[in-house]
Amino acid sequence: MLFQIKSYIKFLWHSKNEHAVHSPFVFSLLTNCFYNKKFKSEYVLLRQYRSELLQNKNTIEVTDFGAGSRVFKSNTRQIAQIAKTAGISTKRAQLLFRIVNYFKPSSILEIGTSLGLATSALSLGYPEAKLTTLEGCPETAKQAQLQLQKFNFNNVECVVTEFKSYLEICNLKSVIYDLIYFDGNHSKKATIEYFELLLPTITNETVWIFDDIHWSSEMEEAWEIIKNNPKVTVSIDTFQWGLVFFRYEQPKQHFIIRT
Repeated sequence: MLFQIKSYIKFLWHSKNEHAVHSPFVFSLLTNCFYNKKFKSEYVLLRQYRSELLQNKNTIEVTDFGAGSRVFKSNTRQIAQIAKTAGISTKRAQLLFRIVNYFKPSSILEIGTSLGLATSALSLGYPEAKLTTLEGCPETAKQAQLQLQKFNFNNVECVVTEFKSYLEICNLKSVIYDLIYFDGNHSKKATIEYFELLLPTITNETVWIFDDIHWSSEMEEAWEIIKNNPKVTVSIDTFQWGLVFFRYEQPKQHFIIRT
């Protein structure tokens, strides 16, 4: 916690808003998406989705995995508690919705479904998109799928899988995802592995969002490696997320932005 507080103070010191941005691409993203405060009717559905989970007192067996498919730990947890501690916040869900709505990606990949709080925002942002979401824990995935079906998020395919093996298949087949939300493993090693495995699939319009880039010193190191990769042209640090773009027409620039 102390590390994150120090990181946040450093972030605030260096962060800017749209008035300090001279990139037309980023300025448009900030003014028309990030800082768009207009009420969206979809926000009501996102809140209902969250509210139901927070009221769900049932328990499930949650399994976390280590390398490969080896079980790292397993424990019984209440669904409401998972939603409260592991789910995306209301503010972040709304921003994620706006980002998807702004870029309108035809195909989306989410690495780390959990109970589907972020999934619902991804799905609502552009219902015409094909959304694939990956989860390693079968019971958590089952609950997410039931909840998503209940709210008629019909463009979502839930896949129970070990992340690395699935992404290796994406690499081999050069599967294209226009937007990828990385929220499956907050370790430097795994984050860099996922990044490198998916690099061959990028296009000029690709948008990648990495969650919890200031979670630990290791995640900050991973973020530095990612944003400095030669194929990354534009990167945006919002403290909670790191967004990267691969637009060949853009000069290489890094932005630290308050949201």
